[in-house]
Amino acid sequence: AVQQFWETLVEKEAIYLGAYEGWYSVRDECYYTESELVDGKAPTGAEVEWVAKEPSYFFKLSEYEDKLLEYYEKNPEFIAPESRRNEVLGFVKQGLRDLSISRTTFKWGVPVPGDDDHVMYVWIDALANYISALGYPNMEKGSEFDKFWPGSLHVVGKDILRFHAIYWPAFLMAADLPVPRRLFAHGWWTKDGEKISKSLGNVIDPVELVEKYGVDQTRFFLMSEVTFGSDGDFSNEKMIFKVNANLANELGNLVHRTLTLVFKNCGKAVPSEIGAYTEEDEKLLATAKALREKASAAISKQSINKYVEAVVSMVWDCNKYIDEAAPWALKKTDPDRMATVLYVLMEALRHVAIIYQPLIPGSANKILDMLTVPEDERTFDHLETSPVQLGTPVSKPKVVFPRLEIPVVEEEVVPAK
Repeated sequence: AVQQFWETLVEKEAIYLGAYEGWYSVRDECYYTESELVDGKAPTGAEVEWVAKEPSYFFKLSEYEDKLLEYYEKNPEFIAPESRRNEVLGFVKQGLRDLSISRTTFKWGVPVPGDDDHVMYVWIDALANYISALGYPNMEKGSEFDKFWPGSLHVVGKDILRFHAIYWPAFLMAADLPVPRRLFAHGWWTKDGEKISKSLGNVIDPVELVEKYGVDQTRFFLMSEVTFGSDGDFSNEKMIFKVNANLANELGNLVHRTLTLVFKNCGKAVPSEIGAYTEEDEKLLATAKALREKASAAISKQSINKYVEAVVSMVWDCNKYIDEAAPWALKKTDPDRMATVLYVLMEALRHVAIIYQPLIPGSANKILDMLTVPEDERTFDHLETSPVQLGTPVSKPKVVFPRLEIPVVEEEVVPAK
């Protein structure tokens, strides 16, 4: 597949044979100019080595400078977030040099068609995997390529943005193939303010995080702590604080309070009858119904933290509502009003749990179980059509989010001499 892609670029006169010498980073798999080096290293901090002059095939990247800038201009949503888009625009406007795409000093790699002395090297073979995985060069109607290319969203690390925002679109343009619709570059995690690296011994093992804190708790923190696309700093204290605040205290306690009142005061079942809704009831339910649109709008822009913030805000509204309505005080004075308040809360929590399923699936489904929502009525489409059924038996509620405790580090006692 990659050889066919190469031959297509040759047919389009986008490749020529020349010679290359310059700085190269093995770690980054990238060539750098002298002006890009910082204290003798790549801008990423990686070591570089000098590649002596050798024959090399080149891709005519310089011919695509204006075409790329025009594409970025016509498709302002192509690169995100905005800071990364500006970074790419700045790089391209400085001028693009033709790109070395083959080597002769070793033999491992994909052979260049028609020239056994060369193997493909640096990104042209790697990037072509995106289309070879879909069966390229088979592009017939109904093929995997036809169904799934171009991709709607391509998520990459910020360190490889250049290759995906400049080289790959240029390769595709040269081959007359469509460019992915959107490219999003995510940031990096640091730990306690320091870069994560093996040499510093501060690598975070996600498996250990899951074992210590839980899979949903880990997912929640990593996806909500920082604006997706920016760098984020990890610490156990931050994770414990956020999980306890947003999940254990705000959502977990709300679920437990609501369903405990239902279990004890409504005959161990969803209220069988409810009264007319008040203005406060209608307001909370309207906010719940608007949650899907808010979450969808945030996710469509990869603003995962905004998606979480929308749900967290909804949970705050629910807590404010239950505190003001005080259903525990209505058992004797106004049981019909108590039943209505508890039902409104169950409906609001149903929306919260369904919207939270992509992020914390295990916990969200535990909540939906306790709300008596059938397993086949938990999709976004069921938000408007499948309310909590009156009179459905409920079980005694269980704790969904156990509070996390900050480990106590005992100081070593040094014996007196």
